[in-house]
Amino acid sequence: MWRIGIAILGWLIGFNALASNESTMSLLDNRFRVDSTISQITFVIYREKNSQPVVLVRPDGTKYYAGRHPDYVRWYEEPSMDIISIDNPMPGPWQAIGKVSPKNNIRLISHLQMLSDPLPSRLYQGEEIKFTARLVSDGQPLLLRDFLDRVNLTVTFTKYIENEQELEKEAQPLPIEVGLFADDGRGLDEKAGDGVFTVALPISLEPDKYRVRITSGNGVFLRAQEQEVLVYPSPITTTFIQSRADNQPHQVIFSGEGGMIQPGSLTGQVEHKGALPASFITQAQADDKALNLTFSIPNSGEFGHFSWHGLVYATDLATQRPLVFPIKEHRYSVVSEIDLDKTRRMQEADLENLRRLQQEKLVIQMREKSRQKALIYIVLGNVFVILLALGGWFIRRKLQAKAAATPELQLKVPKK
Repeated sequence: MWRIGIAILGWLIGFNALASNESTMSLLDNRFRVDSTISQITFVIYREKNSQPVVLVRPDGTKYYAGRHPDYVRWYEEPSMDIISIDNPMPGPWQAIGKVSPKNNIRLISHLQMLSDPLPSRLYQGEEIKFTARLVSDGQPLLLRDFLDRVNLTVTFTKYIENEQELEKEAQPLPIEVGLFADDGRGLDEKAGDGVFTVALPISLEPDKYRVRITSGNGVFLRAQEQEVLVYPSPITTTFIQSRADNQPHQVIFSGEGGMIQPGSLTGQVEHKGALPASFITQAQADDKALNLTFSIPNSGEFGHFSWHGLVYATDLATQRPLVFPIKEHRYSVVSEIDLDKTRRMQEADLENLRRLQQEKLVIQMREKSRQKALIYIVLGNVFVILLALGGWFIRRKLQAKAAATPELQLKVPKK
């Protein structure tokens, strides 16, 4: 019995070694075969660090380079990795020429698809919706972490316009990016690198009809899905009542719109910050058939600046869809009571001081104006005196010159 077990164990070890050798041999010269049924394939090629990108050789000998390749080839490179995506690849043996790392070699991803949950056709402004998209290869979850770390999920909303393509490019509506997400295990994403993108999608757009485009890619491959949705005004209104008396609590009231929110479905919480204790959280649930939710926030009477934000859960009346509405931060201040008499006296003093300053300014302006006028008169008088002196001097010189130029006349009586 022991001999049979040892023989079976030896056979299994030998078979595994043979399979391992065959896998190694198939990539020993960096060759790999592409099946004729594959319409799109992605090569993840690991290189030695800081080495040059590989040269990809087709079965017919045509070479593709990182900086020179056809449009149907998309190439993403890093210091130690090439990610190459090819549409309708030629069937047969391909080869990667370069310093391919013997540790990781080459990974092939074929029939890459994005599967996503459809968005509700009716959304509400201000709600946050849980959305899931999956990347699969050959129908199986894509688990290649090095590839997924470089993939982003983008969701854009574009206002819906009939015959949009007939409009000039400048007149076409621009897409609004609602979110850019990664498979990183943060937020609602349950696990990093599992090929599943689970995100909290904020609907912060104005009510209207939109065309939603969901894309997943990394610059090498791109998968996209589109659908049309309607965004309605928020069915939740928020009211804050600030207390004016010490020890009387403030109130936050969330109200659901009748005919849109299921009565009695409202639940939520409010977190208050800024007083002692530094953070205060309160929760509440609406009574049966009620559409209002009231929270009490303690009022210690302390002066200062405070803030609060919240979260409301509800159920859509028409579709029974669960709704989540994050309530953005609200701020308020508590100040001491205003003494009206003191305030009035301070205002009167300020006005009197303002009038005094204005009068002083007016006196200074009048003095400055008088000084400037006197200075102008002095300057003009001096100029007049100088001109008069110059005129007299000029006339005197002219007369003297004329006298010097006239000869003395000698009159003699003629002889008879």
